[in-house]
Amino acid sequence: MKTENRYDSTNKDYLLEYVSDEPLFRGMHKGMTITASLLVLLFVGFTGFNSELAGQLFGTARSWIESTFGWYYMITVVGLIAVCAFIVVSPKGNIKLGSNDCKPDYSLFTWMAMLFSAGIGIGVLFFGVAEPIFYLDNSGAFGYPNNPYADMDGNVAINQARAEDALKVAFFHWGFHGWAVYVIVGLALAYFSFRKNLPLALRSTLYPLIGERIYGPIGHVVDLLGVLGCVFGIATSLGLGVSQMAVGLERLAGFDPGLTTQLTLIFLISVVSILSALSGVGKGIKIISQWNIVVSALVLAFFLFAGPTEWLVKTIAVTTGDYLVDFIGMGLWFPDEQGPAAWQNGWTIFYWAWWLAWAPFVGLFIAHISRGRTLREFVIGVLIAPTAMIFIWLGIFGGDALHQELFAEAGPGTAGIIELVRAWNLPAALFASSDGIAGTGVLGWIMSAMMVFLLFSWFVTSSDSSTLVLTTILSLGNENPPRAYRIFWGAVIGMVAAVLLMAGGLKALQTALMAAALPLSVLIIVMTIGTLKSLWQDSRYGYPRHGRHRIAEDDVSERAKQPASSQS
Repeated sequence: MKTENRYDSTNKDYLLEYVSDEPLFRGMHKGMTITASLLVLLFVGFTGFNSELAGQLFGTARSWIESTFGWYYMITVVGLIAVCAFIVVSPKGNIKLGSNDCKPDYSLFTWMAMLFSAGIGIGVLFFGVAEPIFYLDNSGAFGYPNNPYADMDGNVAINQARAEDALKVAFFHWGFHGWAVYVIVGLALAYFSFRKNLPLALRSTLYPLIGERIYGPIGHVVDLLGVLGCVFGIATSLGLGVSQMAVGLERLAGFDPGLTTQLTLIFLISVVSILSALSGVGKGIKIISQWNIVVSALVLAFFLFAGPTEWLVKTIAVTTGDYLVDFIGMGLWFPDEQGPAAWQNGWTIFYWAWWLAWAPFVGLFIAHISRGRTLREFVIGVLIAPTAMIFIWLGIFGGDALHQELFAEAGPGTAGIIELVRAWNLPAALFASSDGIAGTGVLGWIMSAMMVFLLFSWFVTSSDSSTLVLTTILSLGNENPPRAYRIFWGAVIGMVAAVLLMAGGLKALQTALMAAALPLSVLIIVMTIGTLKSLWQDSRYGYPRHGRHRIAEDDVSERAKQPASSQS
């Protein structure tokens, strides 16, 4: 057996004793692969054959998690922001993710493109218009206030002040709090893999706490939690994305936007995502991510310059300033009244759970592409740059819709977008906002086509990245995992999304996400403690000096200078 065929990019030869030599599981950890597959397939089987019972259980589980652990999610996410700030100002921020003289694997533009594409695209398209419009509404149609922050400020009428509050709450849900989760998980994984020469897997972040036991049952459980969170997180996003794509296809070609179309889209996306994942990060994922940025820029430019440009720029600037002043207080708000508390559970707690469930997938992918950057550069880059891009995106897309409602001919709140959101037809809100600028003629058709393309391509980048991440975890950190298992897990993700859609649509998807986030949040706290402990003890070089992981520092430094393809 040639070891370079198993770990040619990481050269962590000591891991070979943990992965299988059997033909069916070659290059994978056999026990974890079987366990993860059975857990997911059992869940799919139960949900598929008992959809009514599953729907009832999902609803009960979500209500219990929200009411019991909402405060815990809030405190956890705020604490992770504090850790990010500490790393930036600490001298430890100068430590590199790799040897002291290694260089980044990707250019700054490519790095940022992959960060944004893998981390957020599909969600911001789905909620980018619907969410600010929901917060602008003042009807309380869902049994709780649409925007308790605006109500507390006295902005209860649909006007400019309430519009700015609506956008600020959207910024809050998509800003520093969520990205801090990704920062901590990604930094921990990159640090222990590239700095400490441990596997690129969640278990490695526990090395300072449990040492060699990361290769035993504790490590297996940790990685399995990451696998499950990844599967349910990406399946939730796929469910959101295909419902919106189906609405777009109805507008473009008259397709029925129902379940059949959505399941067909899941199949097509899964196939394309698998093909992209097979090509690796440097090819398919990189190319699609760059095209995402180009097409997104064109769509954003149209919404900006064809819409109320001056109003958008001023509103985004004012709202960003308000957010920077208020985001800490918003993150520590614990309402006493039942209505605001129900709103917080339905929106803020759901978002924090979404970020936490996605963290193993996005964090590992960010780590995968961040070798050679300092801790300070990593934190600032991942925390600030994607957040700024999201604010621009939300400000332009959501701002256009807000402007249409504020200045509707028949009076504020009569443009029709609010009505769609009240009817919970969230997928149609984006296209309705586009029609308000481009009309329903040829230009409107072109814009709808571009947005459908973005929905498709954004999800492909997320799905193929998650497939790569899953197989990396189950192969104990191999950055080039077996191709057969990339195909298998790509198909599994599509199957989970399809079954959850059939079992209850968006509510079932959201509940699966909430359930996966709870144990993962505990893991993230533990890995944060382990990372801080290791950083405190880090020497100039920071490499392990004992046990099976001992390697010569000079050898590591020389090997890090070589291209990954030449390492063995």
